[in-house]
Amino acid sequence: MIYFPLIVFIILILIGLTLGSFLNCLIWRLHQAESLGGRSYCPKCRHQINWYDNIPLLSFAILGGRCRHCHKKISWQYPLVEFFTAIILTIIFLKDFSEPQLTLLLIRDWLLALGLITIFVYDLRWQMVPMLVVWPLIALMFIANLLLGVPLVSLIFSALIGTLFFLAQYIITKKRGVGEGDIWLGALLGLTFPSGAALLLLLIVSYGLGSLTGLFLMIIGQKGWKSKIALGPFLAFGAIITLIWGKAIINWYFQLF
Repeated sequence: MIYFPLIVFIILILIGLTLGSFLNCLIWRLHQAESLGGRSYCPKCRHQINWYDNIPLLSFAILGGRCRHCHKKISWQYPLVEFFTAIILTIIFLKDFSEPQLTLLLIRDWLLALGLITIFVYDLRWQMVPMLVVWPLIALMFIANLLLGVPLVSLIFSALIGTLFFLAQYIITKKRGVGEGDIWLGALLGLTFPSGAALLLLLIVSYGLGSLTGLFLMIIGQKGWKSKIALGPFLAFGAIITLIWGKAIINWYFQLF
């Protein structure tokens, strides 16, 4: 086991918090079809946010979760995305550190994690997969995995499997089970996890958690049998679990036999 000095964790957390803050801005501006340029502003009163009110986690706590100008509540999305982005990126760094081709692998995994967090939040809030995030990720995962030595045939085959899996559901359910965005997500996940075992694990985690969540929401009366639940957040969550702990879970499973 490798032990890191405290300063390494501090730097990783600060990077993660900063990137989490950026993701919050990206998510909102994608939804508003706005440029990423320009100062951050309050979504409620649209007043520009000063730099000292835009410090990840700290500003939210100091302001009591309210805008300094209009005093309306700031969504808990903002600190939660910042917090979990920092945690996820730190865990990925620890996972990748002892691997060959560390730099390329870490860049790939961090970009993937940032994209998956964006997809998770966006689809959870607006029931729509942000294609402006998915399409670049597909290209990035394809190129990165080729550079990491994954055979081209394996990448194409796994991408087709992921695409056809969701396309079949799309056709069979007549667009009611999954959306077009989920088909593109299937292609992304296939390119990201060319191992059949990893892709299967991702689907088991995603659909299992989705089913449990749907059942829970029906029990408490929030959803009915015909209610729709966005699949993207569960796929994104399953992908993050597979990215971080997939190898360990698969190895544990095969050791049972």
